[in-house]
Amino acid sequence: MKRRLRYFGFLGFLGLLGLITGNPGFYGLFNFFGLWALSSKQKNDELLKSNIARAGLKAFVISIVGLSLTIAILSFFKTLEAAAISIAVVFTAQLLTFIFSFNYYEKRGNV
Repeated sequence: MKRRLRYFGFLGFLGLLGLITGNPGFYGLFNFFGLWALSSKQKNDELLKSNIARAGLKAFVISIVGLSLTIAILSFFKTLEAAAISIAVVFTAQLLTFIFSFNYYEKRGNV
């Protein structure tokens, strides 16, 4: 069974919308290209699913904490530009957390 997670790498092309529109919020989508680093030769087993779940949990925690802080901070600034940039930063942090955590767990093995 092929791993379908690497197909999310195609979403990285949506980051090109940032170049076309000038909106820096789209640049965070380039992080999806990191999912192509996942090897297609690897088996879909329980360890892989466990590593995806652990990396996803870390990304989820980053998302919840980051967005909560962002909403609290934006209540003071009340500008649309600050909202777009801060949400893009949180989204980028969430993706990078998942990608780096998953690669770390995969390289570390079953320890």
